[in-house]
Amino acid sequence: MRTTLRELTERITRLEARPARPVWIDGMTVVVTTSTANGTGGVTRPVMALVAQGGKQTTLADQVFDYRAGQYLIASLELPVTGHITQASPAEPFVAMGLPLKKSVITELLLETGGGRDDDTSSGIVTADADEELLDAVVRLLRLLDRPADFAVLGAGVEREIHWRLMNGPRGAAVRRIGMEDSRVSLVGRATEWIARHYDRTIRIAELADEIGVSVATLNRHFRAVTAMSPLQYQKQLRLQQARLRLMAAPTEVAAVGYAVGYDSPSQFSREYRRLFGEPPGRDMHRIQEYTEVGA
Repeated sequence: MRTTLRELTERITRLEARPARPVWIDGMTVVVTTSTANGTGGVTRPVMALVAQGGKQTTLADQVFDYRAGQYLIASLELPVTGHITQASPAEPFVAMGLPLKKSVITELLLETGGGRDDDTSSGIVTADADEELLDAVVRLLRLLDRPADFAVLGAGVEREIHWRLMNGPRGAAVRRIGMEDSRVSLVGRATEWIARHYDRTIRIAELADEIGVSVATLNRHFRAVTAMSPLQYQKQLRLQQARLRLMAAPTEVAAVGYAVGYDSPSQFSREYRRLFGEPPGRDMHRIQEYTEVGA
């Protein structure tokens, strides 16, 4: 296990340092940093986030997930989260990678093996220990990135193996339900996609339930079970995440950004922004700019 993690760390570090990426997996990310950072926000997509060295904490509503070297996080659908690196130093940087989970691959594997049940009662984010077989498959995938001709032929097969290992791992149900059309995650996923298209306007839960084809009670129950929040709380998080992205491009336009994402009151916007990110918009942008300049 240690040997495999060491090679994984080395390969991710080499990939992150490449000036160009002639061969890459669509949606794959690598992160190498020597410092811990204050919380950053974003919207996850179905992904496996694997830590090779160091540690990280991801927060979904009031749920906190800590994971470190040799562990991975699974996000089953698009979710607004905040996260910060908890273990990193110049001697031992934080090293991690994110591999998108493909619904088509999971569905295909379910059909070939007789399908499965939506038997996972956990939220849309889970963590687990990576076993040697999973780590070995990930390392083999990264090796192929150094050999474009081999990657073109063998890459899809190794990606498929990684999906299979995850589907049969300790959090396999969370991965399998990504590929199930009738799963709770699929239902909530349709709801979150609708909210994402309408995040900047007033949403009526009855209208959303009609769009999804379920009762309001069913929608609320499944939505909270998967996302740890109500649909309206989810919309608020999306608004604030989008506002933060806009402010990075226009840090002095606080009131205008608040109105653009759906707030009628600048004071309410600043209050809710501070509640999520820890500081009001102007101060948060100043901190981010300082952090970026130091890291540049």
